[in-house]
Amino acid sequence: MKNIAILTGGDSAERVISLKSGKVVFDHLPSERYRSFLIDIQGADWREMTSGAPVDKNDFSLSLNGEKIRFDAAFAALHGSPLEDGKMQGYLDLVGVPYTCCDGYVSGLTMNKQHTKTFLAPYGIPMAQSVLLHRGEPVDEARLLAMGLPLFVKPNTHGSSFGVTKVKTAEQLLPAIEAVWPYDKEAVVEAFMPGREFSNGALRVNGEVVVLPVTEIIPETEFFDFAAKYEGKSEEVTPADLPAELERQCRERSRYLYGVLNCRGVVRFDYILVGDTFHFLEANTIPGISPASIVPQQARAHGWDLGAFFSLLIEEAIR
Repeated sequence: MKNIAILTGGDSAERVISLKSGKVVFDHLPSERYRSFLIDIQGADWREMTSGAPVDKNDFSLSLNGEKIRFDAAFAALHGSPLEDGKMQGYLDLVGVPYTCCDGYVSGLTMNKQHTKTFLAPYGIPMAQSVLLHRGEPVDEARLLAMGLPLFVKPNTHGSSFGVTKVKTAEQLLPAIEAVWPYDKEAVVEAFMPGREFSNGALRVNGEVVVLPVTEIIPETEFFDFAAKYEGKSEEVTPADLPAELERQCRERSRYLYGVLNCRGVVRFDYILVGDTFHFLEANTIPGISPASIVPQQARAHGWDLGAFFSLLIEEAIR
C-alpha cells in the first residue's frame, strides 16, 4: 500500500479549482492500492485536510495517531502557485518525493506564456503574434493596435482565464490591461486568430509518450473563459470531428511539444486551428481533472477510467 500526498489548495485565485481537483483525485484513487491524504498548501501552512495535522517540512511527513507517515509520491492537483509555477518541485526534489507533474524548470517556463513562446520560436511552432507588458510601465497603444482588433489581453503567469479580456475596440484596450494587474505584474497582449479551438493531452506511460484523443472546444461565451471552463458554458467534443490528417497533425504537434519542453506527467496543449494549421496557444502542466474537465474526457475516450488514469500518473512518477 503506497502513501500518496494529494497536493491541493494553493495561494492564487485558482485555489477554488485546486480544492475541487484534489477531491476528485481523493475520490477516485483506488483505495486497495493507495492510502490517500489531501494536503492543503496555503503559504507556509501545509496541513492534512481531514485531521488538520501539520506537515513536517523537514522530511515531508505526517504524524497521525502515533504513526509517522512518509509519502511514496505527491499527486499534483494544485493549479497556479506554488506548484504549477514550479516553486514546490525543488523542495520535493530535495526531500526525495516523486511527483506527478513537470519539474520546477519546465513548470515555471510553461506558466509564463510569453517565455514559452520565446522558447518555442526557434522550433517553427505556429503561434499568435504577442507583446509582453509590465505593470507600471507606459503602454504604447499604437504598437498594440497595429496587431489589429480584436485582441486578447491576459495575465502572463496566471491560469483558469482569470483577468482575460477580448478587446474589440481601441477604447477597451487600457481597461483590459488594468484588469490584469490584480492577478499578475505582467500582461500579454495577443493578436486574435480566427478559427476553431482544440485541446490535446499527452503523458508518459512506461517511458513512452501517449497522446490522448483530441477535443474540440465550442464555447457559448466569447471565448474559453472561466464560465466556459467551469460552469458548463461550452460544448466539448471528444474525440473531435476532424479529418484524419488534421487529427494526426494535432496529435503529432502535441507529441513534439511534450518532448521539446521535456514534460512529465500529463500536459494539455491548447490550439487554434486556422485554415489547416494548428497554432499553439499554451501548455497546461497541471490541467483540470474534474470528471467534466477536458483531460479526463480524453482519458475516458482512450479507454481509461479516472482511477486507472490517476494510477498511471503515480506509477510513472515513481518509476
